[in-house]
Amino acid sequence: MHRWLLAVLFFIVISCEKNINFKLDAAEPLLVVDAQIENEKEPTVVLTKSLSYFGKISPDILASTFVHNADVFMSNGMVTHKLKEYPVPLAPGFTAFYYSLDPSDPATAFVGQVNRRYNLRIVSEKKEYSSTILIPGFNALLDSVWTKPAPQNPDSNKRILMIRGTDPPGRGNYVRYFTKVNSDPFLPGENSVFDDQVIDGTTFEVQLFRGIDRNDPPSGDNNFFNKGDTITMKFCNIEKPAYTFWSTWEFAFQGIGNPFAQPNKVIGNISNGALGVFSGYAARYRTIIAK
Repeated sequence: MHRWLLAVLFFIVISCEKNINFKLDAAEPLLVVDAQIENEKEPTVVLTKSLSYFGKISPDILASTFVHNADVFMSNGMVTHKLKEYPVPLAPGFTAFYYSLDPSDPATAFVGQVNRRYNLRIVSEKKEYSSTILIPGFNALLDSVWTKPAPQNPDSNKRILMIRGTDPPGRGNYVRYFTKVNSDPFLPGENSVFDDQVIDGTTFEVQLFRGIDRNDPPSGDNNFFNKGDTITMKFCNIEKPAYTFWSTWEFAFQGIGNPFAQPNKVIGNISNGALGVFSGYAARYRTIIAK
């Protein structure tokens, strides 16, 4: 009796199945902006074009996404500087491009300063885009950095990174961090941005994970540091628009390929429908040896 009932239910379910086919409209490529300015450093702007969600990716296709010959201007409220495009060879046959200060115009060149607002204007393919960002003051303070043995890890050489910090009273402070190991580049943590909703007005201790290369994410315990590593930490105060972009971007990145992931929209701060972010970093650096 039970087997008969299961068989009937099976055929009912099968008969109710219906193939649903839909075709996504081809979307026009959008401008993608990755711009930043940090205290005591030159501004940098990377311009690319978005790719089709279902499109193929190859080195040639990626190389073709860089936007060349755009007019890129940055202002510090006192002077406006037109940035120059530069090539950066990354691998044999592959070159990236970015915009930064033009040495032929030193009169208007500047580096970032804390507590100053910056304006970005981009003109490309007869369209204009803009954004503004603040390099905030050194609000959330980094008091100390140290390492200790990785807990519950059989490898006695593995280390974790700990920090102690102080958040001033009054909510609205945001931070982003990066780590550099030995001669590797600075990389952001998998969750690299934090706000002060929980820690407002307190002194706190927290573990910060090693920054990751999202093109080659770590597996297993490769996310730990090793005894003897030279670790440089970059601890940045940022403004809320930069926090919002990176928090939504990282949430979306972690949900890639997960059918149960919550729908998410990456929220940028570039006008006229462009994608991306203009970030201002009030950065401080600490270097230690993992002991």
